Parts: sequence; C-alpha cells; structure tokens
Amino acid sequence: MKKIIKNYANTFKGLSKEVWWLSLITLINRAGTMVIPFLSLYLKDNLGFSLDDVGWILPFWGLGSFVGTWLGGKLTDKIGYYKVMLWSLFLTGFSFVILGYITSFVGLCVGIFMVMLVADTFRPAMFVALSAYSKPENKTRSITLIRLAINLGFSAGPAIGGLIITGIGYQSLFWVDGVTCLLAAMLLLQVLHPKKAKILDHVKVAQPVSVYKDKPFWVFFIAMFIFGFTFMQYFSTMPLYYKDIRLLSELQIGLLMGFNGLFIFVFEMPLIHWLVNTKRSKIKLVALGLFLLAISFIILNVTSWLGILIVSMLLMTVGEMVAFPFSNSFSLERSKKGNQGEYMAMYAISFSLAGIFSHHIGMQMISNFGYEFTWIFMTIFAIIGVVILLLLLKLLKREQAQIIKESYK
Repeated sequence: MKKIIKNYANTFKGLSKEVWWLSLITLINRAGTMVIPFLSLYLKDNLGFSLDDVGWILPFWGLGSFVGTWLGGKLTDKIGYYKVMLWSLFLTGFSFVILGYITSFVGLCVGIFMVMLVADTFRPAMFVALSAYSKPENKTRSITLIRLAINLGFSAGPAIGGLIITGIGYQSLFWVDGVTCLLAAMLLLQVLHPKKAKILDHVKVAQPVSVYKDKPFWVFFIAMFIFGFTFMQYFSTMPLYYKDIRLLSELQIGLLMGFNGLFIFVFEMPLIHWLVNTKRSKIKLVALGLFLLAISFIILNVTSWLGILIVSMLLMTVGEMVAFPFSNSFSLERSKKGNQGEYMAMYAISFSLAGIFSHHIGMQMISNFGYEFTWIFMTIFAIIGVVILLLLLKLLKREQAQIIKESYK
C-alpha cells in the first residue's frame, strides 16, 4: 500500500509551485460552477421553458464562450495573461449573481452570453500562464494537474449543487458561483502577482507564424470541434436523458456526474504519467480518447439496465482523460510557432464553437427524433473525428519530412 501511495505521489514531482497555485485557483473557481450541469434542467423545470426554448437559449453559452475566448487570446498577447485572468475572475463573479435574477427568454440569452464572454477570456490566458510556469518536459503533466483541479471541483460541484437544489433551490447556485469566482480572483492577486511568480519557459517568437496559415492545426481544430460537440452532450441532453428516460433525481444525476470528476482526480495523473513515458504520439492518444467517447453513446441503446449509465460515464471519462491533456499539450507545442495567446485561443474556440451548435442541435434531435437516434448520430460523428485525426498524423509526418529536407539544403 505504501508503495502504491509513493508511486502515485511521484507522478506529481517536479511541478512548479506556480502551477500548484494556478491549480488551486482553478479548483476554487471550478467548484463554484455547479450551476452549469443543471442549466438545462433549471431552464426547463424551474423557469418553465420548453425544450425548443432551451435549445435556443443554450447556444448563447457557446457564442459567449466563442467571443470571450477569441478576445482573451488577443488581450493575452497584448496586456499579458495575469491581468486577463484577474479581471475575468472578478467580472465573472458579479455576472453569475446577476444572471440568477434574470428570468425572461431574451434576458437569459443576453445574460448567458455576457457571463460566458467574461468567463472564457480566462481560458487562453490560463493556458499561456501554465506554459510559462512549466518546464517544457512537464507541460503535459502540468496540464493534467490543472485538469485534476477542474475535475475535483466538478466532482464536488454537481453533488453539492444537487443538495442545494433539493434543500434551498436553484437561486443559491448562482450566488455560490459568483462568490467562488471572487475568492479565486483574490487568491490569484495574492500568490501569482508578476512580482512573485517565477517564469520557467518564456516564449517570444521573432517572426511568428499566424495560426490562420497553419494548415495542420486547422485539421486538428476540426477534430477538436467534433470532440467538443459530442462531449458537451453530457452537459445538456444527457442530464435530460437521465431524468426523462432513466428517471433519476437531480441528486442522483449530480452524483453520477460527480463520479466523472472523482474518477479523473484519482486515476488521471498516474495514467498520463505512464502514457507520457511510453512516448506514444499525442494525436494517436487523442484519437483513442475520441473513440472511447463514441462508444459511450452507442451502448446506451443496447440495454435498459441502469448500470449501463455508469459504464457509459466510465468510457466517456477515460476518453476525456486521454484526449484533453494530450490535445492541449499538442496545441501548446504548436503555439511556439507563433503568438501563444492566438494559438491557445483558437484551441479553446474549437470547443466554444462546438458549444454554439452542440446544445441546440442536440435538443432539436431529441425533440424530433428521440434519444436513441441522437446517440447513434453522436457515435458516428465522433468516429468521423477519429478518422480526421488519423489523417492529421499523415500531414504531420509530411511536414516533418519537409523540415528535414530543407535543413539539408
């Protein structure tokens, strides 16, 4: 037992204290985003909107995220990641509280858009900060530590959120979200001020390559859009499936979704540590993760056994564990060709763009064709993403061969 604990602890060795602080800030922030998994249920059951209305409101989450992420990348390259992260957390805190008092259709569309706009300026700034605070050889593990913080917060968030909804009501969730964002901002101000934080990997390219001219990156972008599109079903249509078809309560839904974060917290770092040491292709690993996500949908149509929900969640979770850290690491490596904020913004935008279409299309599909057809579609779409990633491998090999060829000239 001691050996297991020691080996587990060793997977965290060598990470900078700044990365640990950034992870703690992320944990505090993420633990407070407990309203997000319940947003579709809140709109449908608490405010009385139809599935069609919910399908139109939720895309503003993705649209706000899209604009905010793009803006965050631009601001990060101009004023620096620290200022962007600080202001994003402060403004998001107040925005969540205000959102809790909006009940009209138009107001919610605008409110959700604005919340996600200010919230997601944080993402590209955080990625660039993570790169700056990490040694090159530790980047994938640093990303994994951040994800552990996210998922520890996410495992606690839905479970606590389910209890709050049951005991107090939805309104309190918005206040908790807002307060935790403000706490995260105050901690950032104290521990990661530029005068206190140590930079381990400073990247400044004299003649940066524009991300818009990086063709392999755009193939990767399409695959990440597909990954995001299918993955986000677990936060919009899937909770409705759990309640309407599998008859789970909000508390049971929260516990099931919390299992995702808890499993990641326990097993992701050892898994990533092992995979990094195997020297496998990052793109192949991302493709494996997307394939597991695809299977997680189709098996829901196989049986009415309630335990299949756990199996499905487990497959999605392992797929997420593999795909996210290595796709993020690939983007960080690629960003050294140009402006890091611009590259990391585009990586995050692939998921924001997916959010614009994912929720609405998913809602429309279950409304018009039912859950069974929707899960078949998501499986096929994810498999297409796997094929695109395998094509990307060929492009990268061709690119590498061209670089070697030119080096001999």
